[in-house]
Amino acid sequence: MKTSKIFFLISFFTITNVHSQALTIANEGGNKKASVSEYIGLAKVTINYNRPGVKGREWKIWGTPVAHYGLQDLGFGTSTASPWRAGANENTTITFSENVKVEDNDLVAGTYGFHIILGASEDILIFSKRANSWGSFYYDPAEDALRVTVKHQNLEQSVEWLTFEFLDQTQNSATIALKWEKRMIPFKVVVDVQKLQLASFKSELKTKPGFTWQAFQQAAQYCLDNNIATEQALEWADMAINARFVGQKNFQTLSTKAEVLEKLQRNDGAKKLREEALPLGTIFELHQYARTLITAKKPKEALDVFLLNSKKNPDVFTTNVGLGRGYSANGDYKKALSYMKKALQQAPDELNETNVRNLIKKLESNTDVN
Repeated sequence: MKTSKIFFLISFFTITNVHSQALTIANEGGNKKASVSEYIGLAKVTINYNRPGVKGREWKIWGTPVAHYGLQDLGFGTSTASPWRAGANENTTITFSENVKVEDNDLVAGTYGFHIILGASEDILIFSKRANSWGSFYYDPAEDALRVTVKHQNLEQSVEWLTFEFLDQTQNSATIALKWEKRMIPFKVVVDVQKLQLASFKSELKTKPGFTWQAFQQAAQYCLDNNIATEQALEWADMAINARFVGQKNFQTLSTKAEVLEKLQRNDGAKKLREEALPLGTIFELHQYARTLITAKKPKEALDVFLLNSKKNPDVFTTNVGLGRGYSANGDYKKALSYMKKALQQAPDELNETNVRNLIKKLESNTDVN
């Protein structure tokens, strides 16, 4: 009987202890868990890490057991030559949703364990295919996906808790910087934004957005704006006009395809489409198109469009302003002034009235308003 009771008590305490370890508790040792994400173009970059604190160890971090230089045997695990774990506790991991370049080196999309071989003046960053280890105790160089060497920088102000930040961001790049104590370890990540964007368009146009002409027109216009994939732009522009159940002939779709044809030096086809598009344009579409012609140094063509717009929408504010701009672009300031004065009487609000008055002042001094 006593033996049964003892067995029961041992079993009870064993089960209780096992279950108590399954509970989620706050980080021990004062290391903070953190996660930071940013998009570079369409590529999402996410870093998960633990943040050790300096805790009064200024000047006792780098090149010490806290953040050791080189590769060392840490006395645990399978690795006898371990880099620094770039944080605390579990692997610091970095995830790229798309293929990227790290310091001009290709790295495919995925999640990587992030380690650093620290040095006195430069550091070797390691992106390991093993992302689920604890620290660097099981580090294996055979699992490296990429190594890059960077120079670290000194910081004027001490950073108490290790942190990762995204700096110097552009449309297609960012510098990711590890900051701790008075040191920053930066590395640049670059994304082929246009390549990813085209791939995204091709995928999305086979889903719900592909049931509208606007999506095809938008994709074609992106190619035009970025001067890329002109043949692909032509295919999308044509789909915006002619796709079954979706395509629509209107000013936007016809004009976009005409612009693509012009890029391809198919000027006769472009001219025909322009002539077909113009009668379909709204007052604002025609006005804006004429202004783009002025920007393109085509003042005579611009005036023709402004005149067409005025014929379709006679003696209203927008078309009178347009005629003022059109005649001004062609050097006829007197005629331009007469239309601007008409527009002044039709100004719909104070802001437009002020803008027109400023244009009138320029014309009165024989200055082009465009």
